[in-house]
Amino acid sequence: MKDLITNYRQHKMLYWMILPVILFFIVFNYVPMAGIIMAFQDYSPQAGIFGSKWIGLNNFIEFFKSPNFIRVTKNTLLLSFWDLLFNFPAPIILALLLNEIHGKFYKKVVQTISYLPYFLSIAIVCGLIRDFTAANGPITIALASIIGKKGTLLGMPDMFRPIFISTNIWQTMGYGSIIYLAALSQVDEEQYEAATIDGAGHWKQCLYVTIPGIASTIIIMLILRIGQLLSVNFEKVLLLYNSAVYETADVISTYIYRQGILNHDYGYSTAVGLFNSVIGMILILGANNISRKYSETSLF
Repeated sequence: MKDLITNYRQHKMLYWMILPVILFFIVFNYVPMAGIIMAFQDYSPQAGIFGSKWIGLNNFIEFFKSPNFIRVTKNTLLLSFWDLLFNFPAPIILALLLNEIHGKFYKKVVQTISYLPYFLSIAIVCGLIRDFTAANGPITIALASIIGKKGTLLGMPDMFRPIFISTNIWQTMGYGSIIYLAALSQVDEEQYEAATIDGAGHWKQCLYVTIPGIASTIIIMLILRIGQLLSVNFEKVLLLYNSAVYETADVISTYIYRQGILNHDYGYSTAVGLFNSVIGMILILGANNISRKYSETSLF
């Protein structure tokens, strides 16, 4: 306690500067956690949290027995898996390619173009996707001779996942490469010189110098990404999907939205949301422990 008081006196301004951040997380992240109790209630807005009937695990049991449980869980896991498989390596590859460009002007142009989609509103992005994949959209017309399908692509269950994942790559790849470019700038140049003396070309330098040099950054980003797997870019799914593609597009987050906001079943939707959060926490803790055990790199 004395050490804390002494440290506060020495760095008083730093403590006051961080106070708004602490208050932000308390108000918007910790206080709302009291609402978790709704997951164990037949919640009624009129009765409130303290007046609603306590029903224990009934909301969870109802969700697990629901035919929607298998569908939304499967869709969430599949979308997450394919997005992780294709979207996670994309910014790393882009950063490695940009790192090989020595012309500053050309490099800045490529970076600027690749960053732009990230700064577009998600509503604008989804509007563009809908227009381009409409029955008379340019993407639909271009793909008609390849896939042999005509009509609105977002109305086809088997086309939702490819559209969602490919547009995710386009939207986030450039911005996601920033952190890897920063990590690449910290790789020791002497290692490249030593590799060149040993006869290593660009490919072997990339394999044995560049990638190991940013491995810790890649692992940390992967752990964070695994923790967000079940969120599946909820806003984008919500703006793109429709009842015709529920079979492949309906995920846990959109199911929570329909049950809680549209059907006003607040206790049930809170239970589903809590289930989603617990699984996400298990994933990030598991990924962190595995990483710490085998690579000595971890978040905590």
